[in-house]
Amino acid sequence: MMNMGLRLETLLNDLAGPLSLRLMAGREGLKREIEVADLNRPGLALSGFLDYFPPDRLQVMGKTEVTFLETLDERTRQARLDAIFRLKPAGFFVSHDIEPPKDVCEAGERTGVAILATPVPTTKFFSELTLYLEERLAPSVTLHGSLVDVYGVGILLLGESGIGKSECALALIDKGHRICADDVVEIRRTPEKTLIGVGTRQLRYHMEIRGIGIVDIQGLFGARAVRERKMIDMVIQLVPWEPGKRYDRTGLEDRTFTILDVPVVMHELPVRTGRNMAVLVEVAAMNWRLKQMGVNSAERLNEQIMRELKRDAPPAPRHKRGEEG
Repeated sequence: MMNMGLRLETLLNDLAGPLSLRLMAGREGLKREIEVADLNRPGLALSGFLDYFPPDRLQVMGKTEVTFLETLDERTRQARLDAIFRLKPAGFFVSHDIEPPKDVCEAGERTGVAILATPVPTTKFFSELTLYLEERLAPSVTLHGSLVDVYGVGILLLGESGIGKSECALALIDKGHRICADDVVEIRRTPEKTLIGVGTRQLRYHMEIRGIGIVDIQGLFGARAVRERKMIDMVIQLVPWEPGKRYDRTGLEDRTFTILDVPVVMHELPVRTGRNMAVLVEVAAMNWRLKQMGVNSAERLNEQIMRELKRDAPPAPRHKRGEEG
């Protein structure tokens, strides 16, 4: 499991486009590692109350904070900024297309704290930045497998090298389904205890097919065949067929695969010549969706058989009065 900090420089690169984020001062501060997803609006700190000021959080200044700062006389204003920046906050963001005050930029340059600006309104920026941080700072792990979207169900294909994960994923893509990642899947756990899988930037939408080589899935099949991320609903473990081994044939026993302390429904599919693995994966996805609607085919059939057995069973013998038994 990994739970590494996020470099502020990476945050800037990721959000420069979506949120028009730009660096205004304090380039040295881009080396800072962000370790918490919580944000802070420094209104109380600007008023002089620093007892509970959290320097490990990113600070967001909107119209309210900037307007308040402008009401302070120069001496008080400088003293307040010096006290705040002495604590080396993780970074400062000025929202709502407001030009960061000159003395704030100077304090950032002097102390090595990055000052960034965005035209996005404060409330929206606060929300977007929180969502981004929660995802990037979530506990994560990297697994060797393929992540596909089959009928809207996120399925993680696992198995030993050479078992046929990529070939199965390719067959699913050819049938109209989508791929999120192949070979290397980065999985993050959200605060809601769900698992989100993404592909690595270097390998995203590329697949290695033995005998052919590296292929670009998006280039071959178009945008409809890929997606950037997908919630993992199910794990399918591909295993070599072993004669004599007992495999699940009823589906009455629920099996799970734990990732980052989150249990996920798991099916073990034995691989052998002649088995259409893509069709089996499709059936598993449709059956999962059916169960989400409250329909469990295996349990329903089992209950029906038990009712018929009970109905057809001969009545229990009744003992005559006075007989021992």
